[in-house]
Formats: sequence, C-alpha cells, structure tokens
Amino acid sequence: MTDAMKDGRRADSERRRRRVVSAIKNAAKDGSPISASGIARQAGVDRTFLYRHRDLLALVHAAELEPAAQDPAGASPVSLASLQADLSNAQARNTRLVAQVQRLEKRLSEVLGEQIWRESGLGTPLDLDELQRKITRLEQKVVDLSATLEEREGDLEASRAANRDLTRALNQRG
Repeated sequence: MTDAMKDGRRADSERRRRRVVSAIKNAAKDGSPISASGIARQAGVDRTFLYRHRDLLALVHAAELEPAAQDPAGASPVSLASLQADLSNAQARNTRLVAQVQRLEKRLSEVLGEQIWRESGLGTPLDLDELQRKITRLEQKVVDLSATLEEREGDLEASRAANRDLTRALNQRG
C-alpha cells in the first residue's frame, strides 16, 4: 500500500471514529437507548467497526451504564451507584426469598407426608399409652406361658423317665 492510501484510510477511520463519539454523545444527551447496534446505525458505520476499535466499544458500554442526563418524567437523575445498590438489595432479597421458599416446601412436604402416613394406616396410632399398656400385658402373658411350658416340659420328662423305668422293670421280669 502506498503512503497516500494509508493516509486516506487513516483519515476515513478518524472521521468514522468522530461520528461514533458524536453519536454516543447525542444518544446520551437525548436519553435514547444506547447499544452497539444503535450507535453504529446512528454513526453510519458497520457494527464490526466498533468491535475492531475496542476503545469505542468501551465508550458505548460505559454510556449504556450511565443513566440518562434528564429523566423524561422530570424526576431527578438516577446515579450508577444507586442502581447498583438497588440491584444488590434485589439480589439479597431474592436470596432470602429462595431460602424461605425452600423452608416452606420442606415443611409442606413433612406435613403432607405425615398426613398420608396416618391416613394409610401405616402411621403411628394416636393412642400410644394404650398400646404401651397392651404390650406390657402381652409381655407378662408370654412370661407366664413360658413358665407354664417349662413346668409341663419338666412333668413330661419325669413321666418319660418313669415310663422307661417301668418298661425296663417289666422286661427284666419277663
């Protein structure tokens, strides 16, 4: 490339840069929405021009973050710091609400689980004291029956021994 061509190209690039900067300033002054596509359209350049010139793209993004110079409703302008504080507060509130929803879902699950457990008949009965008394009575009955069984087993063993002795005595006489 010749020097004249390089100079012409630089001059064209500089004119485009000035148009982009002017478009950013006009959009900020008018309070119109700022985006890379909108600024490129307003400046009459291709969007790739902005992406090739990172400093211009950074200006566009900075202008996007800055609030409008004058609120159309006539209220006071909003600062970037106040918007960031609002965002931080909203995120903290969202975190608290998510935790609360999780606690409520867990509690609802427990309550519904207990209700279904009781209704199915598999759950714990309401009168635990009566069941405890019944268990005690049945345990006592088991102990009494075990003692009776042991006594009868002893009687049976004694009868068998007596029967063996009598059978042996009869076999020896005869």
